[in-house]
Amino acid sequence: MSNFATYNFSNQRALIRVDFNVPIKNGKITDDNRMRAALPTIRKVLADGGSVILMSHWGRPLKDIEKKPELTLADFSLKPLVAHLSDLLDVVVQFADDCLSTDAAHKAENLEPGQVLLLENLRYYKQEEKGDKDFAEKLSKLGHVYVNDAFGTAHRAHASTAVIAQFYPPDRRMFGLLMEGEVSAAEEVLHNNRKPFTAIIGGAKVSDKILIIENLLEKATDIIIGGGMAYTFFKAQGGHIGNSLCENDRLDMALDLMAKAEAKGVCIHLPADSILADKFAADAATSSSLSNEIPEGWMGLDIGQMAIAQFSKIISESKTILWNGPMGVFEMEKFQHGTKAIADAVVAATENGAFSLVGGGDSVAAVNKFNLADKVSYVSTGGGAMLEYFEGKELPGIAAIKNG
Repeated sequence: MSNFATYNFSNQRALIRVDFNVPIKNGKITDDNRMRAALPTIRKVLADGGSVILMSHWGRPLKDIEKKPELTLADFSLKPLVAHLSDLLDVVVQFADDCLSTDAAHKAENLEPGQVLLLENLRYYKQEEKGDKDFAEKLSKLGHVYVNDAFGTAHRAHASTAVIAQFYPPDRRMFGLLMEGEVSAAEEVLHNNRKPFTAIIGGAKVSDKILIIENLLEKATDIIIGGGMAYTFFKAQGGHIGNSLCENDRLDMALDLMAKAEAKGVCIHLPADSILADKFAADAATSSSLSNEIPEGWMGLDIGQMAIAQFSKIISESKTILWNGPMGVFEMEKFQHGTKAIADAVVAATENGAFSLVGGGDSVAAVNKFNLADKVSYVSTGGGAMLEYFEGKELPGIAAIKNG
């Protein structure tokens, strides 16, 4: 594989896999972060005197149309992105209404240096998600060089993310700047971490995070557990959790994880106290209690002051921090204090020299909500991909570039 930053794209057509699966409501983009994340890669190619062909998926058109026959492929078109992308790049972006049509091939072949072409949604073809080799080969003919800059889809063995790389020699396939940054940050945490290494794991369910916790038992010194999943651990230990979220079929798993952690000398930290609500609603009445003494009729929706102090101290002493998942229902103002306090603690530790990686949709949404994204070391754009990376899985999109 080549190094993107040092590669000269002069007079080269770069076929770049991006992740432009952005939220669109009534034809308007409501969050363009994924588009902005790809801009440095695109601009580098254009600055070198190359041209750019962008390919992406958007939604699950074929599956959704099957469920809702009133939908058509046009409802999943990437065309609504063209005007905004043109503004972001200050370049008139061309559009091909099919990723494999004669029109797409003609427009790609006739691109001049400095020009950009966006292909229509790859998932109009079932061959994309099936990882079809012929489909990948046809796509590969559009560009001289293949660049994968879509970390958010790196865990999928799809035609445009994993299969296509084999049709380019090693010196003509590479990661883009976003993908390089994601891989570098993830490897910094998993393989080059400085101790103490604290993993902050939140969210609703233990079952969603079991693999990442098990893998981190081999790496971390401390694992902080917050969010709804904490109450499964408390109940497993015989605590009273009222109406709090609990996976009753995962109680043995929770005890097993704690036993494994103890055997490996890893400290698992559960929140000492919780902010309670009498219902799951923004206007709920609130109270507080120890997390293992929650009265009937109440549920824990955030960590309390003791837990904030407890967790903040651990974070402040850390040299490497991974944060995946919020501490409570931060979308509701009454229950956002714990997540905000942990975000502030991660920022403070980063300012003191720690390396901090925030990943996973809700954690990223939280640091963005509190305007702290630029105050941590790295914010990952790939929710599912990052989770699988930290579960210890090899990601097809990464392996394809590295190994061919």
